[in-house]
Amino acid sequence: MTGREATTGRHVLLAGGTSDIGWATARALRTTGARVTVAGRSATKLEPFGAEGFETMCVDLADARAVDHAFERIGRLDGLIPLVGGWRGGGGIPGQSDDDWAALEVALTAVRHTCRAAWPLLDASPSARVAVVSSTAVAHPLAGGANYAAMKAATETWIHAVAHGFSKSARDASREQTGACTIFRVRALSGLEETVAAHVAALWDADPSGTSADVVTVDTPND
Repeated sequence: MTGREATTGRHVLLAGGTSDIGWATARALRTTGARVTVAGRSATKLEPFGAEGFETMCVDLADARAVDHAFERIGRLDGLIPLVGGWRGGGGIPGQSDDDWAALEVALTAVRHTCRAAWPLLDASPSARVAVVSSTAVAHPLAGGANYAAMKAATETWIHAVAHGFSKSARDASREQTGACTIFRVRALSGLEETVAAHVAALWDADPSGTSADVVTVDTPND
């Protein structure tokens, strides 16, 4: 299956999806026929998504028990797209503060919690997809963004491990692999929301394979 047929009826959860990239991704997925749930901790930010017809889940993604409890009520799940994160940095190596590290670590924690809680549902899906937005800084870290690049690298490592989990599960059960992971690297997300969203909506077009996540660099048309 390709195009709209591949995505129609899939249930996709956007974790931390109340930002501009969340709006773009939710709408792109809806145009392909997917059922979209937007999760976040702010009921106020989730309310407009509900008003536009999207399902919502109010949960603190940094709270493991709360995430586990929320996912127990989801039912079928075919896609998990953590959209948590944000830039913190500057000041060279001496400027890489513990406060910035702690703030960045919340995003990694949210990715861990949601992937872990969603795993049984995703592993049971006939076409599971997991994707995160990372940074080109992982490949080319700078002193002023050392904390940020390190945390993004840790997130990518986790997603590669999830991809291996899909491969191992299929191998252990002697069945075809149906789950896959993708890492989208951007230099800066601002202005690329629609482009990244289109890439997310197309994740179900490709057949899953391999033991690690696909790494896709997303640039502006002029880059």
